[in-house]
Amino acid sequence: MPELRAPAGGPAWLEDWLVSGRAELVEWRRHLHQHPELSHIEHATTAYVAQRLTAAGLTPRVLPRGTGLACDLGDADTGGPLIALRADMDALPMQEHTGAAYSSVVEGVTHACGHDAHTAVLLGAALAMAVAPHLPGRVRLLFQPAEETMPGGALEVVAAGELTGVARIFALHCDPRLEVGQVGVRAGALTSAADHLEIALRSPGGHTSRPHLTADLVHALGLLVTGLPLMLSRRVDPRSGTVLVWGAVHAGDAANAIPQSGLLRGTVRTGDRDTWAKLESVVAEGVAALLAPTGVTYELRHQRGVPPVVNDRASARMLRAAVSGGVGEQAVATALQSSGGEDFAWYLEHVPGAMGRLGVWSGHGPQLDLHQPTFDLDERALEIGVRVLVHAALEAWGSEED
Repeated sequence: MPELRAPAGGPAWLEDWLVSGRAELVEWRRHLHQHPELSHIEHATTAYVAQRLTAAGLTPRVLPRGTGLACDLGDADTGGPLIALRADMDALPMQEHTGAAYSSVVEGVTHACGHDAHTAVLLGAALAMAVAPHLPGRVRLLFQPAEETMPGGALEVVAAGELTGVARIFALHCDPRLEVGQVGVRAGALTSAADHLEIALRSPGGHTSRPHLTADLVHALGLLVTGLPLMLSRRVDPRSGTVLVWGAVHAGDAANAIPQSGLLRGTVRTGDRDTWAKLESVVAEGVAALLAPTGVTYELRHQRGVPPVVNDRASARMLRAAVSGGVGEQAVATALQSSGGEDFAWYLEHVPGAMGRLGVWSGHGPQLDLHQPTFDLDERALEIGVRVLVHAALEAWGSEED
C-alpha cells in the first residue's frame, strides 16, 4: 500500500516520531488483534499499553476495577487546559474469519470493531507527544475498558474521577464506509441511544385445537413482534430516528401444543436525547396495551444503554481543523449519524467534546461492516489517526487560549 502524504506544517516532533514509529504502530495493532480480550477482562491489554507508556517515561494508572488505564502528559505549570483523548480496548465474543496472518489466537474472541486500532492510535499519539519539547497544555489519555457492554465502561472512567479538570475530550472510531485517508466529522448527534429489551411471557399452555380455553402465547408474541414497533412509530416523533428491531424470538417445540413460555429480545434505538429519556415508559405502556386482551402474563426488562453521542459544535470545529491540519483539507468528510450506540456519549454528558470517524476501507473490495467476523482494516489508517488526535489536542489548546 502506498503511503498517504500529510501536509507540511505539522510539528516536527510529530513527523519525526511517525518516521521512527510507523512500523511500531502496525506491530502494536497486530499484537492486540491477535490477543483480544472481552469486556472487563482486558488485563493483558492493559499491561501491554502500560508497559509501553512506562518505557516512554510516563506514569500510567490502572483504573480501580483492574482493567483500563489513564495517563497524563504535559506540565501542569503551563496553565493550558487539560484535554482528554480516549480509546476503547475490548473485543467481541465472535470467531474471526479474516484469514489474516495476525488473526486472533483466542477462540471465540476477536477485534471486529476496530478497538485494537483505537488503542494503537492513542498509544502512538501518547508516545509522539511524549517526545515533544513543549506542549502548550496538558493531555489525559483514557484507555477505556468495556465499551461493548451496557451501559459501558465509560461510566467507570467517570466514576474514577478521570474527567476531573478536563476541558474537552476527543476520540476516533473506525468507519469501514470511509476510505483510508478520510475522517468523518459531524456537529450534533453522531450515534443513537441504544437500549436492550427482553420480554418473558407466561401462559397455562394447552392444545392448539382449543386456544379459547387458554392464553395463546405464540399469538401474543406475534402481537408484540409486529405491534410494538408500529406503536412506537405513532408515539414518538418520526424525525427522531427511533427504531425497534427484534433479534431473538423463542417459544415452543410441538406444532399442536400452545407453549407455556416464550421470550423476545431486541434493541430500541433513537437518535434524539429527549426521546430516549421517555422511551422506557412508552415501551412499557405499549407492551401492557398489546398483551392486555390476550390473558398472557409477562415480565418486561428494559435495560437502559447509552445516550446518543452529541458532538459539541465548537469541539467538532476543532476536530475538523485537526483533520485539515494533520492530514489535509481533502481528508475532511461528513460523517452520517449512525443507529449504533457508543458509550463515548457518557463523557459528553460531563464535558464538551467530539468523536470522529476514521476511514479504514482500502478503496478496493467489499466494505465489510463492523461486528462482522471478516472485518479488517487498512493499517495506513493508524498513522492518520495519530495525526488527527495529536492535532485535535493542539487545536483545543490553541482555541482555549484564545
